[in-house]
Amino acid sequence: MVSVSEAEKIILSEKRDYGTELVPFEQAMHRVLAKDIATDRDLPPCNRVTMDGIAIRYAAFERGTRSFKITATIAAGMAPTDISNDEECVAIMTGSALPSSTDTMIRYEDVAITNNIATILTDAVKKGQNIHLKGKDKKQNDIVVKAGNIIDPALISMAASVGCTMLDVKKLPRVIIITTGDELVMPDQAPTPYQIRSSNSFTLKATLQQYAVEADLLHLPDDLDLTRNKIKDCLQQYDVLLMCGGVSMGKFDYVPQALEDAGVTRLFHKVQQRPGKPFWFGKNEQGVLVFAFPGNPVSAFLCLHRYFIPWLFLESKVDCLKSKVYAVLDTDVTFNAPMQYFMQVKVPLNELGQLTATPIEGNGSGDFANLLDSDAFMELPMEQNEFKKGEVYPVWPFKKII
Repeated sequence: MVSVSEAEKIILSEKRDYGTELVPFEQAMHRVLAKDIATDRDLPPCNRVTMDGIAIRYAAFERGTRSFKITATIAAGMAPTDISNDEECVAIMTGSALPSSTDTMIRYEDVAITNNIATILTDAVKKGQNIHLKGKDKKQNDIVVKAGNIIDPALISMAASVGCTMLDVKKLPRVIIITTGDELVMPDQAPTPYQIRSSNSFTLKATLQQYAVEADLLHLPDDLDLTRNKIKDCLQQYDVLLMCGGVSMGKFDYVPQALEDAGVTRLFHKVQQRPGKPFWFGKNEQGVLVFAFPGNPVSAFLCLHRYFIPWLFLESKVDCLKSKVYAVLDTDVTFNAPMQYFMQVKVPLNELGQLTATPIEGNGSGDFANLLDSDAFMELPMEQNEFKKGEVYPVWPFKKII
């Protein structure tokens, strides 16, 4: 048996690079950017105005001129129209390109317009005001997004702005989720009183979809020969096997033996934690990784978030371990087993802007309904048994908590 920190270290030492691929930017959400994004031109690409109003030459205003003839109207996207002398101006809209013959913009709120003559009503005018200068934000070929970032809506916006319609992203591992057990039937089937509907595979698949991983599904009965042969097949077709069930000490828990027979080397089996103690992890000679989680729904769900997802993001700038989320325990808790305890908690914000953790009482690792009322797992160290209100511990969110 290994500790949680030892299990974490072993898993994260198995870093993988599956290469890169080009994908359309609008299909790249949640992927890891593999190549820097640079500007194809200055940002903004021209001097542009930031409000609706008129554009003038400041020298005329400085000499005392307050009324100007409007010679053109410029909308966003139009080529700018120049003025020919200091007594002229142009009406100009927000986002429009500033004519090179003007250098100052006065908003409509400070102007009165009669018979196409604009009269400035304020003396508080500064040269160059209300103008966003060309290249002020970024120069051509400047790096605007570095590789390693997770692609989100803001990154997609930037990619669109610089014309980067195909993005270099890290390839995702080919993943299959394998469940085992004669007691399981598909959700659309009617179980006997001695059976249950399968939920683990669909839960893990849905979770992985949040990270752009589309996993295949396979269910196996409690049959050693069949399990061994199917595992051998999957090891040839996938980069990662996520297994649920069959890893404990029961008479029909064939998974550890089947994995050994299929040439998978065990790196650890059992972790000092609750839930999720029977967790098994290994790899074969080709580097295919096997995460064999316990069959209890909460155990599998926890192990996926605590171990697999941090491994998945090793190639990104999102370090799930260094950027842990912490919360303040809002009640005393006692846990006497010599294990790391992952407690289901609700994590609201209090009036001080702190994340607080409220334990959610359940009926063990099979009580998957409890996940509906929880936001995260709070990780409580095994070195102590008493955890006091006001103490701060890391949490592993599985819902949006802020």
